[in-house]
Amino acid sequence: MCHLPDSDQTLGQTKIGMSETIRPQGIRVTHCPVNIAGIPWENVQALRRKGVDARLVVFERGRLHHEADWSLDRRGPLPVRLAQQFGAFARLAPQTDIFHFYFGLTLIPKSLQFPLLRTLRKKSVFHYLGSDIRGKTRGELAFGKRADAEIVGSYDAARWVPEAHVIPPGIDLREFTPQAPSDSPRPLVVHAPSNREKKGTQFVIDACAHLPVELDIVEDVPHEEARARYARADIVVDQLNAGWHGVFALESMALGKPVVTYLKPDVVERSAAGFGIRIPIVPATKETLVDALRPLVEQPALRREVGAQSRAYVEQVHDIDRVADRLLDLYRSL
Repeated sequence: MCHLPDSDQTLGQTKIGMSETIRPQGIRVTHCPVNIAGIPWENVQALRRKGVDARLVVFERGRLHHEADWSLDRRGPLPVRLAQQFGAFARLAPQTDIFHFYFGLTLIPKSLQFPLLRTLRKKSVFHYLGSDIRGKTRGELAFGKRADAEIVGSYDAARWVPEAHVIPPGIDLREFTPQAPSDSPRPLVVHAPSNREKKGTQFVIDACAHLPVELDIVEDVPHEEARARYARADIVVDQLNAGWHGVFALESMALGKPVVTYLKPDVVERSAAGFGIRIPIVPATKETLVDALRPLVEQPALRREVGAQSRAYVEQVHDIDRVADRLLDLYRSL
């Protein structure tokens, strides 16, 4: 039996079981079925503030980002889990105009999801978050063409899905009070790898061993605790492999921290042209990390200058309310 909400439980601004729903902005949108890096939840919250009837429905609550309006909490063998998913779709479809899917996943199997959406005259969006497309072939990503629109979060990711809309990940800046880097002669470097090998953590450890710094590696802690540790940083190192930054870098920039990471030069140029502002992240490779860090370590004023530029950048490009406006423009175009 499907684990569905009680009849008086709400999903976003919509009450389950109501025969009629209020439709602010004329759009009802369900984001699903995962909350990777908290991005779906932030999008839903921002859309609600703009009067949109939006909700987040997930298969299960994430360990680090547990936020959702409704978690199916799937249990049991595959047929039982599928029954839960189909039940959720049946409940959600009458009160949804647009299904906004994340991470290459759909609420029910893709082979049935898209024919049903077409039959019910519902629109859909595929929103990719990075590792779900990185390194994959066009054939492996062909499923995305069945949606009415595709989204990537950066001009780096656009090389895998060139026809996708570039809408950067947003963060709620009201939750981030800038804290300028200290004047300490032994500054604190913070690094928060989701995967040490992929993020190049050993190179960060080795580089810091050659410099007069303290190193804090943030791993496997709740997001609230992690953010508190980011706030104490003087310098942040994101990653040394992917070629672009992640949400960790954005949160650090929002806190007014200078960030060092590996950036592909061509993507820096495309991003500057697309967003109208050059990213102030300090670029580095595994081989140049010590040299990239040294000026920040030795010059507290430089740390504060780059940190202030970082905050200004996220205010212009990644403010969640601006991102929500981009999403609304896309929804209205479908």
